[in-house]
Amino acid sequence: MDFKKFLPWIIGAVFIIGMYSYVKGINNNAVGYEQGINEAWGNVQTSYQRRNDLIGNLVNTVKGAAEFEKSTLTAVIEARAKATAVTIDPTNISPEQLTEFNKAQSGVSSSLSRLLVSVERYPELKANQNFLKLQDELASTENQILTARTRFNEAVKPYNNHIKIFPNSVFAGMFGFKEKPYFEAVAGAETPVEVQF
Repeated sequence: MDFKKFLPWIIGAVFIIGMYSYVKGINNNAVGYEQGINEAWGNVQTSYQRRNDLIGNLVNTVKGAAEFEKSTLTAVIEARAKATAVTIDPTNISPEQLTEFNKAQSGVSSSLSRLLVSVERYPELKANQNFLKLQDELASTENQILTARTRFNEAVKPYNNHIKIFPNSVFAGMFGFKEKPYFEAVAGAETPVEVQF
């Protein structure tokens, strides 16, 4: 039996198997990283959902204060409705979608801040145990949101690195993997907040 006759076939087979394993590894790693992003995005949404649920309870508690400004409550309710209307598919997330989501959530934060500042004028509301508990839970939830957003960005980084390095970028593009956006600060976040007494 002459092995020299089969040597090109053996080399070709080894090359094909090696290439298949390499390309499969690129795809499977990208899929794994993408699943990590999907999980992290789910945690972001869960944190925001918790805040939205708490806002509903907070608004109902505040409504009990008869003379409380209706415009402030309406602003919170409308911002919450806008924020819950923005939905994003984490597998197709784009920078524009993330900006829209961020803007809607920023509106909730802003109106909620105005609500909590307005409460300072109502001593009976500030003494309400339910209100105080909800206020503490909201503060805790804001920390959870920050953590979830940070972990989302941490999940995006290895995925983006994996699909952008050469030669992975060639195969990732063929398989439809695209760069994912990071959460960024809302426009104007770098400006110091003016506190007035």
